[in-house]
Amino acid sequence: MTHIAASSAARVPPLPAAKAITLQFGDNALLPLLLGDHDRHLVKIEQGLGVRLACRGNRVAISGDPLRVDAAQAALNGLWQRLERGEPVSPGDVDTAIRMSETDDPRLPLSDLPAIRTRRGAVGPRSPGQATYMEMLAKHEMTFGIGPAGTGKTYLAVAQAVGMLLAGKVDRIVLSRPAVEAGERLGFLPGDLKEKVDPYLRPLYDALNDMMPGEQVIRRLGTGEIEVAPLAFMRGRTLAHAFVILDEAQNTTPVQMKMFLTRMGEGTRMVITGDLTQVDLPAGTRSGLRDALDTLEGVAGIAVCRFDKRDVVRHPLVARIVDAYDQRATAEKETRARGKAA
Repeated sequence: MTHIAASSAARVPPLPAAKAITLQFGDNALLPLLLGDHDRHLVKIEQGLGVRLACRGNRVAISGDPLRVDAAQAALNGLWQRLERGEPVSPGDVDTAIRMSETDDPRLPLSDLPAIRTRRGAVGPRSPGQATYMEMLAKHEMTFGIGPAGTGKTYLAVAQAVGMLLAGKVDRIVLSRPAVEAGERLGFLPGDLKEKVDPYLRPLYDALNDMMPGEQVIRRLGTGEIEVAPLAFMRGRTLAHAFVILDEAQNTTPVQMKMFLTRMGEGTRMVITGDLTQVDLPAGTRSGLRDALDTLEGVAGIAVCRFDKRDVVRHPLVARIVDAYDQRATAEKETRARGKAA
């Protein structure tokens, strides 16, 4: 009996030894900005990475699991470099540093991340998936952004479009969405056609207003430099020297998707965004986004960025909600598979 117990114990891998390091920061005037009011930035890093942090004077001690300690060190160093460059550190920046430091290939310091320049300032990634997506947007003529709500698929695409318009790399921006009801009836909405479809396009207007002053948005909409239109308005057109975004593409049919993709003209960039877990098409109708991915993924010149719950940059509860739905969907799929096997 003793021999068997000893053999079993020998097969159990040892727990990693705890690690402790101390960081020293040279500018005492900047240190309170790193720590946050009442050390709230340190508390956020502690909770986000599962480490213990203690500040004494200009030193911050980190202890815990070795990988987590390394991640916390990378996050603090990245935030410190922001402060040394004269940039502020907000709670959102702390969240970004945590997300970026948790990857196997952390993109820190944060100054090395890609950024999109707009009139409202630079727009940077807040997760590893967003950093990859922004690089794809800059390099590829056609990019698919696939993933759950809150991952910045549409927002970053609009930022890239505005940046290229302001830099003179495209002549106009075309933003589109399929006008598919999500449990509501379009015909019962008041007003003319424009007033009926505008609510579906509101997220695109909101993103535009974040990128440039409101009066510029209105002026450019008036001159046609920016066009926001439902997908049905794209038929029969050739879009040249434009940055074209199709949002909520999971609600297109295969025919609509093919129609949209073949609008691409000379000097045009296209971005297609969507969430395949939120299809509002009638039951039995195949999503044009899924059909396009099955058909086009791997084709030269087309990039596909797949976001997951780790890239959700809205309220932390959103990531947990996405995770809960994913877990239920996985459990239901496994139950169906067992039923078929039986």
